[in-house]
Amino acid sequence: MKVIGLVGKAGAGKDTVAGIIGRRYPSVRMGDVVVNETRRRGLPVTDENVGAVASALRLEEGMDAIAVRCMGEIESISSPVVVVNGIRGADEVRLFRFQFPKFILVEVWAPERLRYERIRARGRSDDIDNLEDFKSRDSRESSWGLDEAVAMADFRIENDGSLEELESRTWDVVEKIEASDP
Repeated sequence: MKVIGLVGKAGAGKDTVAGIIGRRYPSVRMGDVVVNETRRRGLPVTDENVGAVASALRLEEGMDAIAVRCMGEIESISSPVVVVNGIRGADEVRLFRFQFPKFILVEVWAPERLRYERIRARGRSDDIDNLEDFKSRDSRESSWGLDEAVAMADFRIENDGSLEELESRTWDVVEKIEASDP
């Protein structure tokens, strides 16, 4: 099985890219692990709480804790390709590369201004609503090793244009991945 990992900053478009690829292959969203744990701990699903739970999991169980918690779901999927959406740290990348020899990491990138606008518009309960919180979220995720994980990417999809452009760029990368060693 090939595993395509999606990495990028908040609002870059990872969910959209996962949805595009999801027309062909199943996906696992790592953030769901954190949202579910936030709820299990009896906390409202806000950016502050989800971020605190994600940090606590990494502190309590290791920097790859969320990836470890996703392993069973990934391994249970019967498909030639599985997408893992929401990688946030280099330790997660290292775990996936160890567990899945055919792991390919794809960065989804968008400029900061556009990411901020998208987050404000999407209306998820764990989103931010001001520039200070946006920058704080970027800083928190960088502390988890996000910048190092991004630097480990095998491919980059730029998401700074239309949805049609994103779809075309996504399929270009998927075709390269599908054509790579089986």
